[in-house]
Amino acid sequence: MTTIDDRPASPPALGPDGAWLTHDRLGMFVHWGLYALPARHEWVKSNERMGDAEYQRYFDRFDPDHYEPREWARAAKAAGMGYVVLTAKHHDGFCLWDSALTDYKITNTPYGRDAVGPYVEACRAAGLKVGLYYSLIDWHHEEFPVDGTHPQRDDEEFKTRAAGRDIRLYREYLHGQVRELLTSYGRIDYLFFDFSYEHRIDYWGGKGAADWGSEDLLGMIRELQPGIIVNDRLGIPGDLVTPEQYQPVRAMERGGRPVVWEACQTLNGSWGYHRDNLDFKSPETLVRLLVDGVSKGGNLLLNVGPNGRGRIEPRAAETLAALGAWMDDHERAIRGAGPAPFAPPVDARYTLRGDRLYVHLFAWPYKHLHLEGLADRVVYAQLMTDASEIRVEHIDPKRPPQNTQMGGQPAGTLTLQLPVQRPDTLVPVIELFLSDPAEISGGTTLDEEDE
Repeated sequence: MTTIDDRPASPPALGPDGAWLTHDRLGMFVHWGLYALPARHEWVKSNERMGDAEYQRYFDRFDPDHYEPREWARAAKAAGMGYVVLTAKHHDGFCLWDSALTDYKITNTPYGRDAVGPYVEACRAAGLKVGLYYSLIDWHHEEFPVDGTHPQRDDEEFKTRAAGRDIRLYREYLHGQVRELLTSYGRIDYLFFDFSYEHRIDYWGGKGAADWGSEDLLGMIRELQPGIIVNDRLGIPGDLVTPEQYQPVRAMERGGRPVVWEACQTLNGSWGYHRDNLDFKSPETLVRLLVDGVSKGGNLLLNVGPNGRGRIEPRAAETLAALGAWMDDHERAIRGAGPAPFAPPVDARYTLRGDRLYVHLFAWPYKHLHLEGLADRVVYAQLMTDASEIRVEHIDPKRPPQNTQMGGQPAGTLTLQLPVQRPDTLVPVIELFLSDPAEISGGTTLDEEDE
């Protein structure tokens, strides 16, 4: 059993301007761009070895007539999310804003209008924090050196023509575009870069911090937006680490020290709209990922990929709605919550928030749940779905089992008497009111905003 004295160290705080991230715990990632038209994965240009001329057909037809970022923001808010991150530019180099540094932008498509400005306004109006994603890779830029990610990496004639490309010129462009994004739309709360791959063995010619000028870039970002949160993908340390498409088995560390972290997950394995990929995670799986992450001090950034007309697809919308229904009953076990200094039972997770300890049950026990180390710490227990009382008892460790009488439990064990019927919810949660929360750290206290 993990005790108060041997609990793991807490990760460093993000400061007053960044504390919202570890409070909100759940955000929406939005991958959207030209790749929504082929609808075959956001790496379609690279996967299918398309040159610029072939990919141009999507630019010429990009006209998302149903793009309404207020609908995206409403969906995120209803799902219990506290922030949104939009792909302002992905690897194909296409820009969703009216950049002065390129013609390869949404204002030159049939749509003809900036998409980032309305998105920022919609998030702010909904009370959501604003995040932007920017790809360090650019398969369209004429000075981005060809490497193992490039769509024309196997085209020897093209590579010969591109041999003289100068990463320094691309670096100036990269810095200039980041400056545009951070000076055109007011406060930006979160900047998500993607990605450095200097040492990846699966991509030849990889690039890293020196290629991006990451130290200077980060310095500029801090100067322009002092309160912004920046991730860890510049090839130098950032404010948080971002495991992608896997779930950490424990709280994340770097160099043996705890760090703030956020798992990035898709609904179906694709980030961009992928029409024929039907391998969707169930809402229950997503709730488990969220709960498991918060129990380890992490966040969940859950992705949607709107289609070429700008709509979130029905399957994704249904999943968000199911997640929102669960969050409506259990939000205070997630927002403002964090890890607890106790070892939970098998098939369960703990989260802690102020004077409340939450038991998230991945499997529903038969009639009794035994919680080691909590016998003298809990004054009341209830199911979160309906606030119905859960009766508690302390069974004498020396009591022998006899017929219908349960035998003794280890000293310090709290036993909960559960209904036989499992609550009709994705993951049932029991809320425990602690008798002396002052000696326990891990979550946050209730504040006026959440009461």
